[in-house]
Amino acid sequence: MKRASSTPSMKELRRELRQKQTKAEEVLWAELRGRRLINVKFRRQHSFGHFIVDFYCFDFKLVIEIDGAVHNTREARISDAEREVVLCDLGLTVMRFTNNDVLNRLDNVLQKIQENLQ
Repeated sequence: MKRASSTPSMKELRRELRQKQTKAEEVLWAELRGRRLINVKFRRQHSFGHFIVDFYCFDFKLVIEIDGAVHNTREARISDAEREVVLCDLGLTVMRFTNNDVLNRLDNVLQKIQENLQ
């Protein structure tokens, strides 16, 4: 019998993040899902330890993070930097884009991702 836990599991957190994705995440996922970008598979809301990344490509070890306004505080920038160090130590490449980048310059974002994949 499973014990009830007051903290959600990583699987539950990932599911919740997928259900409550931002507009920018929705827009980018529409372009990445189903191998739409140069036939490369991406996952969304993938976890590494206690971190959940927005998008991940296993074949290229590429993480894509979409940063909203919450990432503009000093504390968030420090946390993002520490998180990025951990991910890079795992051999991953991290690309960051703002919500504004995705919503207003999607072609540029997709081009940068494609360049990183080639």
